[in-house]
Parts: sequence; C-alpha cells; structure tokens
Amino acid sequence: MNIIDQARQAYAPKTTVLRTGRSIEHQLFSDVTVRLKEANAKKKTDFATFAEAVHANRAVWTHLASQVAEDENALSTDLRARIFYLAEFTAFHSAKILQNSADIAPLIEINTAMMRGLSARDDT
Repeated sequence: MNIIDQARQAYAPKTTVLRTGRSIEHQLFSDVTVRLKEANAKKKTDFATFAEAVHANRAVWTHLASQVAEDENALSTDLRARIFYLAEFTAFHSAKILQNSADIAPLIEINTAMMRGLSARDDT
C-alpha cells in the first residue's frame, strides 16, 4: 500500500452501524436459528454439535425469560407473559429433542416468528 492509499484510508469517512436493541435481538435469533438448522442437518453424524446448538437456543430463551420477568421491563404484561411461556416451552421441548422424542421444527418456527416480530416496524 502506497502513501496515497494510506491517506485515502485515513481520511475516508468512517461508517458506523447504529444497532438498536431490537436489531441486536433479531441478529441473535437469526444466528441461533441458522445454527439450529445447520446442526439439525448433520444431527446423525455430529450429535455433539446438534446438542450444543439446542443448548445455545435454550440459553437465549432462558436469558430472555429472565429479562421479561423483571418488573422494570417496558413490554406489556401480556407480551411479557407470552414470551415467558415460549421460554418455558423451549426449555421443555429442547429436553425432548435431546432425548430424540421430538422434532426441532417448532423451535425454528418460534424463533422465526420472534424475528418477524422484532423486524416489524413500530408505528406507535
């Protein structure tokens, strides 16, 4: 790299991506959902990776449940209760998945629904 290229880089405008709480949560759900899908595809050959993906998803939901259980949480009581219920379902269903007595599809569907909700515009 010559001196002119270095000067261009030094004085070029820097773009900083501003992330909102919703966009961060959306990205987290997206990452864990992709991980679930990929791990599910190789479940029979790499069960450890599959179990790790299921555990990571359950950890996201456990953290989310702890957040909505806080009295200071700004979400409506109804929405908080629904999210908490989904977290309980995710924990219960994850255990069944790891026992090979349930399918992973409902967890992927729930995460996808959460991503749709998080990406919806707030027009209020």
